[in-house]
Amino acid sequence: MERGRVDVKSQVSVIGAGNVGANTALYIAERGLADVTLIDIVEGMPQGKALDLQQAAPLWHKGGRLTGSNDFAAVAGSDVVVMTAGFPRKPGMSRTDLLKANADIVRPAAEAVKKHAPKAFVVVVTNPLDVMAYLFWKVSGFPKQRVLGMAGILDSTRFRAFLAMELGMSGADIHAMVLGGHGDSMVPLPRFTTVNGIPVGELLSADRIAAIAQRTRDGGAEIVKLLKSGSAYYAPAMSAVEMVEAILTDQKRLVPCSVLLEGEYGLRDLFIGVPIVLGAGGVEKIVELKLTPEELAGLQKSGQDVASSIAELQVGV
Repeated sequence: MERGRVDVKSQVSVIGAGNVGANTALYIAERGLADVTLIDIVEGMPQGKALDLQQAAPLWHKGGRLTGSNDFAAVAGSDVVVMTAGFPRKPGMSRTDLLKANADIVRPAAEAVKKHAPKAFVVVVTNPLDVMAYLFWKVSGFPKQRVLGMAGILDSTRFRAFLAMELGMSGADIHAMVLGGHGDSMVPLPRFTTVNGIPVGELLSADRIAAIAQRTRDGGAEIVKLLKSGSAYYAPAMSAVEMVEAILTDQKRLVPCSVLLEGEYGLRDLFIGVPIVLGAGGVEKIVELKLTPEELAGLQKSGQDVASSIAELQVGV
């Protein structure tokens, strides 16, 4: 595929045809970015959802082909693979239980992508996200530039949305940066957050910004509590598609993504959300911001949490 050309049809495979996966397929197809293959082990589900999407395609005026499969080998020929399959955390399930259950899903998927789509870029959405991205990278053996975790964009867009709601302004004009692991220890950075160039501190008090930052950390849990059954999927899917589009069209976006660090920010041998340049080469550059001691301590604490979970799974062995 010649990247950056919109007249060349790309191929994206989405592993997991649940709510996140199906909406990822929807947004990719609706934007006309690629032909999409939905893959899931549940017989009939990916085929049915793909057929439903295909029947909607004439209304998008973008064309595109959507197919479904129960076979991981269907990733063959993919330019990008989006990994969404996994269990949500259920009542009574420990963090360790979730780690091990989803690792058992990610491992065979990574092995299949390695075998059938060895040149693909991979966007990991499965939780616990940073650990699953690390596991996918480790099992696939892919270069570090080609495996990324999605959460930085999701966490940042939640921060943007909550700020927009507070300010009564367009979220499109708000630019925010949230670093760290996708969880309670994520690090929103108000110092790097602006509204059309105006620092957010000029528009809101420090107390209100801190409260909104905390709501961002709790953003996923707030939705789970409201739904009572299930978790967020529209925003996670859209966040993954932002990454897919940046890669396929070589956008050179400066965005936070979970990537492998090898000494940057004092962290090593783990995936965590940091600013990167995202384009046709995947992770084209890791940007090291000049953080305050407090910000850096928060990021490193988040890194320690991710490292503990990686050690728990022993995925580095």
